Amino acid sequence: MNAMLETTELPAVFDGVKLAAVAAVLYVIVRCLNLKSPTAPPDLYFQDSGLSRFLLKYCPLLTKEYIPPLIWGKSGHIQTALYGKMGRVRSPHPYGHRKFITMSDGATSTFDLFEPLAEHCVGDDVTMVICPGIANHSEKQYIRTFVDYAQKNGYRCAVLNHLGALPNIELTSPRMFTYGCTWEFGAMVNYIKKTYPMTQLVVVGFSLGGNIVCKYLGETQANQEKVLCCVSVCQGYSALRAQETFMQWDQCRRFYNFLMADNMKKIILSHRQALFGDHVKKPQSLEDTDLSRLYTATSLMQIDDNVMRKFHGYNSLKEYYEEESCMRYLHRIYVPLMLVNAADDPLVHESLLTIPKALSEKRENVMFVLPLHGGHLGFFEGSVLFPEPLTWMDKLVVEYANAICQWERNKSQCSDTEQMEAELE
Repeated sequence: MNAMLETTELPAVFDGVKLAAVAAVLYVIVRCLNLKSPTAPPDLYFQDSGLSRFLLKYCPLLTKEYIPPLIWGKSGHIQTALYGKMGRVRSPHPYGHRKFITMSDGATSTFDLFEPLAEHCVGDDVTMVICPGIANHSEKQYIRTFVDYAQKNGYRCAVLNHLGALPNIELTSPRMFTYGCTWEFGAMVNYIKKTYPMTQLVVVGFSLGGNIVCKYLGETQANQEKVLCCVSVCQGYSALRAQETFMQWDQCRRFYNFLMADNMKKIILSHRQALFGDHVKKPQSLEDTDLSRLYTATSLMQIDDNVMRKFHGYNSLKEYYEEESCMRYLHRIYVPLMLVNAADDPLVHESLLTIPKALSEKRENVMFVLPLHGGHLGFFEGSVLFPEPLTWMDKLVVEYANAICQWERNKSQCSDTEQMEAELE
């Protein structure tokens, strides 16, 4: 009798174990995919002004819910991983012309120029000057997708190819792109200003490119001439403050650090002859032992300390990060500035977001936009599983640029009206 009771109870026990295992798996999935996180409009930080009120009215994405794909879109890690591996979905192939500029130190800078495919919303000649993320260039899918969308909205686009990033373009001097060097970006902007004297500029930077464009604008007041506005997406603002967080395992930042360092090593080593060859006149601080240290580097900080800072003669990593970060230049930017980050970006620690928040509290020209989701340069949209080709980020940057162009047009018309009334009086 007891044996019969034991056998009838065993299936119930096994069913309980199965249910517990299923519950545990579902719990892990819900936690990892962040499925319980709500969708909401982005948090906005700005001062009340005529400009901010105009933007809230004519840039509806600022106040509209950002809805990522239901199954995986609330995970910053998945958004970041998809951007990193896939770039974008069904990415177009815009047609452009590659331009070459010889720098004063013999380096050959390149950028790709794409003409507009439609008339601009205000009928003006407007050029977007775009600086991609770390080791990126015009051929990356997220850049192609954004450029195609901007072209169809009437913008000419100039996209910087970071020095050394294109595999088919050899270095012609012992130097490649660094965290905050603005030389190549400035050369591209000057080319556009000279070639198209009537054009106005919209400055756009993604990730590391955001640091470069903000630093460029803040370096001298002359750099802001003919600039309508600037948009920075997913940058970290201070390399000095970010370096500590990049060595932490929280949000897997140490793992991302390793992956990016490995990619940087491959790029540097692909140019080893131009950078470390016997015939090369290297910077005095760059030694042959630095190449051996490069092979064993497992973080961006080690690469920056052993190689990158020495391209520009910095004496220490601290000095390099302090001088190359845009944080000390942001307060010198006077054109409308939109800073965009995602709250779940695994690469940008939340402590770094106090920088744009504090800036937006002091400056009327600054708006800080912080959606809950999006990861690092992800911002995919979609219903359940499959993302749309265009991202929320692509749409927001163009919509903001359109609104600023309309704002400037309205200001110009008001000035003309006031002048006419004064002449009549």
